[in-house]
Amino acid sequence: MITPADAIILQEQLRAQVITTDVLPHPIRTIAGTDVEYDKSTNLIAGSVVVLDYNTLSVLAVASHCMEVTFPYIPGLFSFREMPPLLEAYRQLEVEPDLIICDGQGLAHQRRFGLACHFGVTLNKPVIGCGKTRLCGQYQNLDEARGSVAPLIAEDDQALIGHALRTRDGINPVFVSVGHKISLDTATDIVLKMATQYRLPETTRLADHYARLALLDYKSGSNKPPESV
Repeated sequence: MITPADAIILQEQLRAQVITTDVLPHPIRTIAGTDVEYDKSTNLIAGSVVVLDYNTLSVLAVASHCMEVTFPYIPGLFSFREMPPLLEAYRQLEVEPDLIICDGQGLAHQRRFGLACHFGVTLNKPVIGCGKTRLCGQYQNLDEARGSVAPLIAEDDQALIGHALRTRDGINPVFVSVGHKISLDTATDIVLKMATQYRLPETTRLADHYARLALLDYKSGSNKPPESV
C-alpha cells in the first residue's frame, strides 16, 4: 500500500500531466458520473459509475464495486481511498463514456490534484470535478439566480482554480474545477446542463443512488441488478 508521504509525492508528479483545455469528442454522446458510499459500521466502500445519454440523460450503463478501504482518512488524499473501487467499477462498464463528472475536486485542491484530476490522468479521459462543498479557495459576489458563476480563487497564489456555480435559484452553489482534458468554462457549462432539477448534476445524483444500492446489496449478499431511478 502506498504511504501518505508517497501519495503526496505522486500527486505532485502527476499534476504536471493535467490538460486544462478542451480535448473532447464532437459531438459528446455519453457522459458518466461517479460517486462513492462509505459504510458507517464497517470498513466497506462502494464505488459506482453511471453512464447517461448526454442529451436525454437516460441511463445507459451502471457498474459498481464494493471493497475494504485500503487507505487512511487524510484530507487532501481522498483520491487514494476512492480510486480503487471507482476504477474497478469503471472497468466493468459496458458503455464507455465520452466525459466523466466526479463527485469531488479537480484543480480546486490544495496541491491542484484532486480526485477528478487523478481519475482523468489515470484513465486518460476528460473529467470534470464537481464538489458539493468547497475544499479550498475563496469566492465573492455570487448572484442568487441559477447559472450565476463566481471565480474560485486560491488563497496562496491567487490563481483561478475553479468556479462557484449556482445550479438552483437561492440554493448553495456547487464547486466546479478542471479534472483533465477540459477547460473550466466548458466544465461549468456542462455541469449546469446536467443539473436539470436539483442542486447536483444528474450524473452525481444517480451515481450516489447506485453506490448506496450497491453497498446495501453487498452487505445483504444480494446479486440483484441495480434498480433504475
